[in-house]
Amino acid sequence: MFTFHTDPGHGWLEVPRKMLTELGIDGEITGYSYQRGGLAYLEEDCDAVAFVKAYQDKHGKRPEFVEIHKEVTPIRGYPRYPAKP
Repeated sequence: MFTFHTDPGHGWLEVPRKMLTELGIDGEITGYSYQRGGLAYLEEDCDAVAFVKAYQDKHGKRPEFVEIHKEVTPIRGYPRYPAKP
């Protein structure tokens, strides 16, 4: 189960960074996503979509997630995910 965080302007799917490597998409994640510790917060329009596709390709089903909405989220203050060169 994954957590989808939203605020009034955007959303991010929280996933372990290790899983991005396992799915082979860690180098495809853009600088519009964020990271903190061992977690990545994938922006909803591109990176989260790429994750869902890769997850579905590997596991044969879409990942399940729960949504958490906050008026102000700390995610925007986290370091950006290292964008591909």
